[in-house]
Amino acid sequence: MACLAYKVWEDESGAVTIDWVILAAGVIGLALASMGVVIDGTDDLSGDIEGALSSQSISTSF
Repeated sequence: MACLAYKVWEDESGAVTIDWVILAAGVIGLALASMGVVIDGTDDLSGDIEGALSSQSISTSF
């Protein structure tokens, strides 16, 4: 029994998969964190654009 447990513990065939899962989770975490920072700036900018466009008026003399 101890020999079987040692074989399972020392088997590294799935280790690369675990590495890629951890790497992918890190990349997704960084993407979400950077999106949280950028979204505030784009929200302010879109409000400024909305204000500038809504203050414009078109007058015609038909």
